[in-house]
Amino acid sequence: QEKKAHFMEVQINGGEIADKITFARALLEKPISVKELFSENEMIDIIGVTRGHGFKGVTYRWGTKKLTRKTHKGLRKVACIDAWHPSKVCWSVPRAGQF
Repeated sequence: QEKKAHFMEVQINGGEIADKITFARALLEKPISVKELFSENEMIDIIGVTRGHGFKGVTYRWGTKKLTRKTHKGLRKVACIDAWHPSKVCWSVPRAGQF
């Protein structure tokens, strides 16, 4: 699964719509350098897409203590996730998930 965008959108400002279309068609499928589009010290807006860190365990994600070495079924877990009642896991209990 790719995380990179295949398309990049650049807004063209100024002039009439027909002029913008001819300008965009002239640049279609050609390499564009940054110096052609922007001048030095020009203020621009940037929107970035960050890469995720994937599914992480509770010890990495929340920094909880590891259990002792003789623990049954793994030691990078939380020993007790909540009380018997209420019979729901509270949102504040550290759990594994998206990092």
